[in-house]
Amino acid sequence: MTGNLFESPDSPAAGEQFTAHCDGGSRGNPGPAGYGAVVEDASGRTVARLSEFLGIQTNNYAEYSGLLAVLKWANQNGARHLCVISDSELMVKQMQGKYKVASPVLRPLYEEARKMARRIEEFEIRHTLRGGNKEADALANEAMDKGMGKKPSESAKPQGSESAARPYGRLVPSAAPRANQPPAAKPARQILDGYVKGGVVHLLEGELPDGVFVKIIRE
Repeated sequence: MTGNLFESPDSPAAGEQFTAHCDGGSRGNPGPAGYGAVVEDASGRTVARLSEFLGIQTNNYAEYSGLLAVLKWANQNGARHLCVISDSELMVKQMQGKYKVASPVLRPLYEEARKMARRIEEFEIRHTLRGGNKEADALANEAMDKGMGKKPSESAKPQGSESAARPYGRLVPSAAPRANQPPAAKPARQILDGYVKGGVVHLLEGELPDGVFVKIIRE
């Protein structure tokens, strides 16, 4: 499902200053994913609402898809000045050149976004907290609901998109022995990329169930 709903029959004036709030989410990470975006002109009038269900993808893939949808809209409508606001610190910092793009899945999305952003005379991207992106978040959830055949009231809250800050590390899940039970077969070793922020470990891709013990190897 994709949308590009103008609030007025008049086309937005090319060259105006536009502000776009974009958001993406995934229920499961990876899981059913979607993005939402709201584009406003210089007077604060909403000129477009964009959303799409993406199938099974990660949070970060959905965040980049929302950004690409906004950039495509801006290119098609001749926008020369664009400020994008997102609650994905990872994506914002990567677009600003402050973080590297390590994921081979995100790399082509990042490169396409950079290419499209260069076509805009003045492009800026900023980070906001989740509370500052409510309408875009609602559109992303609506896209996921429709893609999953659910009513909005049945929606599950998507996991938040990851922020990122070096240093990265590798998380290696390990089996936790249980009392009075014979040792179970050792699970397959799994290596996941992640980072530590505020004393909490965050994964860049994938997820681990609660209760899993991990070994963290700093790189």
